[in-house]
Amino acid sequence: MADTSGLPDSLGRPMRDLRISVIDKCNLRCTYCMPAEVYPEHYAFLNPQERLSFDEIVRLATLFVGLGVQKIRLTGGEPLLRRDLHTLVARLAPLEGVVDLALTTNGLRLAAQAEALKTAGLHRVTVSLDSLDDEVFGRMNGKGQGVRPVLAGIAKAEEVGLSPIKLNVVVQRGTNDHLLMDLVEHFRGTGHVPRFIEYMDVGNRNGWEPTVVVPSRELLHRIHERYPVRPLEANYTGEVAERYAFLDGGGEIGFISSVSQPFCGTCARARLSPDGKLFTCLFAREGFDLREPMRAGATDEQLCAMIVHVWKARSDRYSEIRGALRAGGVPPQKIEMYQIGG
Repeated sequence: MADTSGLPDSLGRPMRDLRISVIDKCNLRCTYCMPAEVYPEHYAFLNPQERLSFDEIVRLATLFVGLGVQKIRLTGGEPLLRRDLHTLVARLAPLEGVVDLALTTNGLRLAAQAEALKTAGLHRVTVSLDSLDDEVFGRMNGKGQGVRPVLAGIAKAEEVGLSPIKLNVVVQRGTNDHLLMDLVEHFRGTGHVPRFIEYMDVGNRNGWEPTVVVPSRELLHRIHERYPVRPLEANYTGEVAERYAFLDGGGEIGFISSVSQPFCGTCARARLSPDGKLFTCLFAREGFDLREPMRAGATDEQLCAMIVHVWKARSDRYSEIRGALRAGGVPPQKIEMYQIGG
């Protein structure tokens, strides 16, 4: 197969990261992703036959790596709901060319699975944690779930070496922004990295309004006043988080600013949904089906040609043109976040 490493899209952005959503189900109902009034307890998610098998995931991941992907992240839904996920990790970990194999989770099942995941070859985890306050956290996760099991999962992940551990914190004005300093203080000195994420208009169901967004610059100012920080260089081209280190050596924090400071220009992420569709943007409307051609007998060369065709035609830059699109009246329809990961 021809060497196409660094495969550029129509704007010259290479494909370096692959996010694989292994399941669309979740055991929480976070208001910004899967609100309970839209997704009740017995909502009809994909059945096992509709989801990619582990064999199919490994086959496609191998092709993506051959096309230049260096980082793989397993997402959901909640990926730890996928039975025997560690066996998939064990098959992805040896892929030559993969320098980072990570997992994003809500942490509720992490304590029970962290050791098996580490043994299988997982490098690190990112845990979603929007507040340390049980009432606020429970309201945001839509289930009244307290924070204790999440903290237990973080502790177990640290114990087995799934680090550095990053904490994804979605910030909403008037909901949890007044409590963010608690997170900063709790994780200072631990080596874990809180990353504050501007509330985004992902999907079509979260009732997003710009007034609820807390710009990262505002949060940075608040934190800097109490614990002075300095900016850090990006770890690699295309890193989405702006990183800052505490001047006193207490660790670092990050900011993901898709609304106020879009980073579309360096986005190198491809996304694979649980049912085998390739999406080229978190805010895409539709994906390209790879499952059906694969199940119909497509060769690796044919599947690669499909992936190359989709990526080379990629021109997504939703966050850069969000304002203009919304000014046009009816907001554009988008894939729901739980279907392709965050």
